[in-house]
Amino acid sequence: MPGTDDVKLYSNDAVKLDAVYLYADLLGSTKLARDFRPETAGKVIRASLRTASTIIKRHGGEIRSYDGDRVMAIFIGGSKNSNAVKAALKIKYAMKEIVRPSLYSKLPHLERDGFEPRMCVGIASGEAFIARAGVRDSSDLVSIGRAPNVAAKLSDIRETGNYRTYITADVYKKLSEETKLSKGKDMWEARSADVGGERMTIYRSSYWWSV
Repeated sequence: MPGTDDVKLYSNDAVKLDAVYLYADLLGSTKLARDFRPETAGKVIRASLRTASTIIKRHGGEIRSYDGDRVMAIFIGGSKNSNAVKAALKIKYAMKEIVRPSLYSKLPHLERDGFEPRMCVGIASGEAFIARAGVRDSSDLVSIGRAPNVAAKLSDIRETGNYRTYITADVYKKLSEETKLSKGKDMWEARSADVGGERMTIYRSSYWWSV
């Protein structure tokens, strides 16, 4: 995985990666900012991002950026699709079984006023270019390509029910059996959706994976 020093700033230099991109986005952040004190919102966002980031790193993902209430990570290597999906399903479990009870215990008004800490995760794979953007002494790496864009759009999906994980067909095709099936049943549902102006087949899951 390239670091900032591996890509030149003032040039056409870029590194091409075949990678899996994962975006984990906190649901209900508008309500959180509108209905709760900034200190409360900050605690919810920090707990959510810390939990998601810890799980991502445990499964080989590299954190590449934080944007408000979401985190973006890159997975590379032979098991990158399955590793990213496993991380996503564990994020769903951790938000419900670890983060939520912890926050409700410390901040009971969250539960009383109807806020449930949840994250939606979008995953896409493909080639992307890593370039360095900014100015001297204030620059960072950015990902350019379809995969990061699609993953970000998938994490923006908001549906009723227990669907929290969305992946592209390319990711689904490369999943290991343990990340595709649960007791012989497919954990994923195919559906057609408009993603960033593109009509495509995506897969959604309501399953979780314990940590």
